[in-house]
This record gives sequence, structure tokens and C-alpha cells, in this order.
Amino acid sequence: MLSPIKSFLSCKRIFLASGSPRRQELIKNIGVNVELCPSLFEENLDFKNFPSFSEFVEATALGKVEEVFERLSRSNKAPDIVIGADTVVTLNGKIYGKPKTREEAFETLSELVGKSHIVYTGVVIKYGSKISKFTETATVQFGRANAEQIQAYVDTGEPMDKAGSYGIQGVGGTLVERIDGDFFTVMGLPLYRLSVALLELFDYKVEK
Repeated sequence: MLSPIKSFLSCKRIFLASGSPRRQELIKNIGVNVELCPSLFEENLDFKNFPSFSEFVEATALGKVEEVFERLSRSNKAPDIVIGADTVVTLNGKIYGKPKTREEAFETLSELVGKSHIVYTGVVIKYGSKISKFTETATVQFGRANAEQIQAYVDTGEPMDKAGSYGIQGVGGTLVERIDGDFFTVMGLPLYRLSVALLELFDYKVEK
């Protein structure tokens, strides 16, 4: 799948509506040279106004993409493609986003340990007037951890910019007993679905 992606995107100016080096590295791993451009979109949508978590994360990702696309189009960095993503952790109908304080991170992790939660990552790609969007989900089972272990993890500082207060690719991976779904969905950017969506934007037929 890498060969056609490189062919279609080699001459395109592509931006990621994010300040996340982690997501940038994931996209580069599939052969796409992407520039970071943190979105100024205010992420204050109320998920209660959406019929599903999938539509909520897609709406947030779209807000990020539209803001970056319009801002760059008014500058000398006019983009060909802008990619945006949003990830939330959910348990029993409740959303766990990025914690605002270490105390909130501790509370979130205390609620998640020993339980199974669902991660939603919504992705939006804007190419000119074309918009592609999708959501991937993964179910994550946390193992057991006591208060001392949770606090020690919080004290590393890793949880502070992560949905659900943990980073599966870092120390937070030690909390995870198993995953049902795409590992990269939990990281914040499902690579297979992203690759398929990029190819389909250029009318490339993908085997399904």
C-alpha cells in the first residue's frame, strides 16, 4: 500500500492539524511527508449534542481541519491536504479526555484500572473540496493497579496530554492487559484506515 500512497502524495503539500510529533511520526511511517500545524479550533463541543461518540470525534476533527485549511489558505503555505484526528476514551457512556490536572489524571486512571474501556479515534482528511472522514474503535482492558502505582505513573507526567490519561506507546502501556482492535487507534491515528482513505481520495481501488 505504501507505493501508491507515495506516488499520489509525493508532490502534495500536506499538513497535520495537530502539534503531536507522535501522530506526525505515524504518518511519516506510511511514506507521507507531513508538516505539523496545531489547530486553533476550540475543542469545546458538547458530546451530548451528538447521537454517537463517533460523530462527536469526527466533528471535533473536522473543526481542527477546517480551521487549519482556511488559515493556511490565506497565507503563503496553501495546503493541498489537511489531516486531523481526535481521540477519546469512554467508559459507561462517559468521556475521558486529556486531564487538566494531575489530580484529574489520577481519578481517571483509578476509574479505568481493572476495567474494559472503548477508545474512539475520528479522522478527517480535506483535499480541496473533498472531505473524507471515518472513526475507528478499539477496546482496551486495563489490568489491576493500586493507588501507589497509579500515582507513580501520574508523577512521570506522561498522562497530561493524553486522552484517558495514559499513553499506550509509553509507560502507560504497562497498564494495558490486552487490546481488541487496532493498536494505532489507541495511539491516536489508525494507519490502515488512513491509508485506505488517502488512496480512495485519488480514486484508487482498494481491495476490501
